[in-house]
Amino acid sequence: MARRRTSAFEDLIVVLSRLPWWASLAIGLVSWLILHPIAIAPVTPPAALKPGEMGGILTAQLWRTFALFGQYLIPIACGLGAIGSVIARYKRTQLLGSVTAATQPGKAIDGLSWQQFEHLIGEAFRRKGYSITETGGQGADGGVDLILRKNNEKYLVQCKHWRSLKVGVPVVREFFGAMAAEGAAGGYVVTSGQFTQEAKSFAQGRNIQLIDGAGLKRLMLRAQPSAPTTPATSTASSTATATTLQPAKDPTCPLCHSSMIKRIARKGSNAGNSFWGCSTYPKCRGIVNVQPL
Repeated sequence: MARRRTSAFEDLIVVLSRLPWWASLAIGLVSWLILHPIAIAPVTPPAALKPGEMGGILTAQLWRTFALFGQYLIPIACGLGAIGSVIARYKRTQLLGSVTAATQPGKAIDGLSWQQFEHLIGEAFRRKGYSITETGGQGADGGVDLILRKNNEKYLVQCKHWRSLKVGVPVVREFFGAMAAEGAAGGYVVTSGQFTQEAKSFAQGRNIQLIDGAGLKRLMLRAQPSAPTTPATSTASSTATATTLQPAKDPTCPLCHSSMIKRIARKGSNAGNSFWGCSTYPKCRGIVNVQPL
């Protein structure tokens, strides 16, 4: 089936819907403040024109005509884009909730389309405090799918919804080139499948984090807010406390929210003791003490 041709107005709404709702409204307000004074500016009558001024007057009239319609159309498009952004955010929240609530999250992820897969990954990173820009329109096997921003740094994400194939080193090498071209501080390659050993070796030391199917499930679960529990009896309270004190197998860095690696202190008063260190060290020096069992 041939793709339906869209107007420039519809394309503008689609682009604005990918922004946060407040950004779309801000753009609409700024556009009206700029275009409205141009639209109501007085027109120089032809009798008052001097020789050589006709070109400038025609240009000004074209701008006035554009402003006359744009002062209303652009804010309307921004308002519709903001509504679309809110609806899209709600759908992504529902999508993440349905996947994490499934009895078999892996099968639920495999059943998603590649667009839903990208939306799911974006929502999970948004829950980790990143601002998300969806590049969109690059198909099921495109290049960079998401751009993350946090603490004035940019990170790239490539999503590979491959159920049966392993992601090889050519994909990771090409992604590293995109990171260099974009000046990104780091990147994530996310797949519902697995990575080859060559891909894992290439990613080491290049600030590329590879997230396979198992890591993706952990990412989804961490993105869901945990429900508060109220101890009913002293026995239940003791059990809950014991559960809380058990260290997570893969904690999150308290500074940059990256995954952490168990290390052993080699110097200082804590030499020989274990601790959790940020996987992005030395870029981030976040640590978490290993709690005793």
